[in-house]
Amino acid sequence: MAALTGQKIIVVGGSSGIGLGIAKASLDSGAEVLIVGRSPGRLQAAERSLDAGPRVRSLAADMTDEVGLARLFQEAGAFDHLVSTAGTPPPGDPIGRTDMETVRCFVDNKLIGAVMLAKHAVATLRRGGSMTFTSGINKDRPPVPGGAVVSAIAGSFGFFARALALELAPTRVNIVSPGWVDTPMWDEIVGEAKSDFFAGMAGRLPVGRIAKPADIAPAYLYLMESAFTTGETIHIDGGQGLI
Repeated sequence: MAALTGQKIIVVGGSSGIGLGIAKASLDSGAEVLIVGRSPGRLQAAERSLDAGPRVRSLAADMTDEVGLARLFQEAGAFDHLVSTAGTPPPGDPIGRTDMETVRCFVDNKLIGAVMLAKHAVATLRRGGSMTFTSGINKDRPPVPGGAVVSAIAGSFGFFARALALELAPTRVNIVSPGWVDTPMWDEIVGEAKSDFFAGMAGRLPVGRIAKPADIAPAYLYLMESAFTTGETIHIDGGQGLI
């Protein structure tokens, strides 16, 4: 029997990229999956691509809308695991040219959004289940210049999980910290330069290539399945933290 058979998983950010990869891996492991994102059209396309019949459905919600997030968990009902990969392209200007409205939007989407997810998830998350949030390599290898904001936010997630793991015990709270992953967000960040960016990094990585979402999804499944892991950050970056 698949490890997650009969369990219900909410994947926020599940319409594309890493989130979609987690949704597929969870379905393959026997789970029922609810994918959440901002765009109803992209969610519907993701549902069709997953092709899992009644075991997958979607709901639209915005990470910055607390009323909408509260409604999401009310509509979802009782569930076993929350996974969030949601986010927006980070600000990348040098600190002297940083636009504060862009910073506020990023913090709202990434950090405050995670806090609101946790706040409203606890009402229907089954005792002993899990929450898994997403950090990233920028906390360990900040881009210079322009990496201060994203590094600070990415780094904060480890402390967030440690505190919540104690507060919500025996419900488990963990973090996954990927390196570079080939997702649609990179097209927004660097556009046509993506191929050159990826080729340069792949040549430096010990594993010799850039990750696909399917390479990252097993870390999230491990944290859902492992009843003895909480308050931890799992790094899955192809050795990027070493270079």
